Amino acid sequence: MYDERLTAPRSWWLLPIAAGLSIGLILLKFGSMPGLIGLVVGLVIGTLGLSSYGSARIRVVQGSLVAGQARIPLTALGEARPLDAKEAVAWRSVKADPRAFMLLRSYVPTALRVEVTDPDDPTPYLYLSTRDPQALAAAIGAAQS
Repeated sequence: MYDERLTAPRSWWLLPIAAGLSIGLILLKFGSMPGLIGLVVGLVIGTLGLSSYGSARIRVVQGSLVAGQARIPLTALGEARPLDAKEAVAWRSVKADPRAFMLLRSYVPTALRVEVTDPDDPTPYLYLSTRDPQALAAAIGAAQS
């Protein structure tokens, strides 16, 4: 019903290049081969790190909300409230509850706040960074009914 991948912005892909160049230049004083190895290792590690950070997915499938590694049954969820950029900043800072589940990506300005209604779950709400909070809220609402 809904599937979104929170990929890192294109400009962030310059970071692995910078990491590779930095490590390569540091190791260049030991010779050209260690410098080349440092360049390649820095590129690979930087690319893998950014790729794993940017691979978070939010899905509404088979009666569940899957957000990153969490899988929450829709029966345990209450109201889904889209947050604009200003509200999203407030809910991830001054209004944040330390018990809340947060799938937070700083490069996504909008979010969705979903109440958790399960009395056995100490998590008060889910905070999900999403580029289209209205569509995600609609998908959760449609799947719950």
